[in-house]
Amino acid sequence: MSAGGAREAMASKGRAFRTVEVDGFTVLVGKGDRENDALTFGEAEPHDFWLHVAGPAGSHVVVRNPDNLEELPRAVKERAAALAAWHSKARDAKGKVEVHLCRVADVSKPKGFAPGEVRLRRWTPVRVYARPEGEGKGKGDEG
Repeated sequence: MSAGGAREAMASKGRAFRTVEVDGFTVLVGKGDRENDALTFGEAEPHDFWLHVAGPAGSHVVVRNPDNLEELPRAVKERAAALAAWHSKARDAKGKVEVHLCRVADVSKPKGFAPGEVRLRRWTPVRVYARPEGEGKGKGDEG
């Protein structure tokens, strides 16, 4: 963890997802529909946090939660949500984008759903600007 805010390092070669470190938390970002399914239903643990942009197609984002925290630190939640927005069809939105945040345990895949398509039992909305990897928290990310 760096003293100057979100420290991010990318690692993904040969994997179905990208790995980003944000303030000591491992954030996994799916690369496609089938890879999203593998990430959410194969790699992620039920107590991990799961994020996806509300509405448009996009990557599933998982924040590892080895300490079984009740909620993520605000900066980590906002950064992971910004990554979910960036890795989606909402990338070029002019304003803030709504991202759904829940536990992996609240994500299901009913029979017949297409690759990458899921159903959420419950979620919390997070509104953020879409930001790529390496771009830390900036003006306007407060709320």
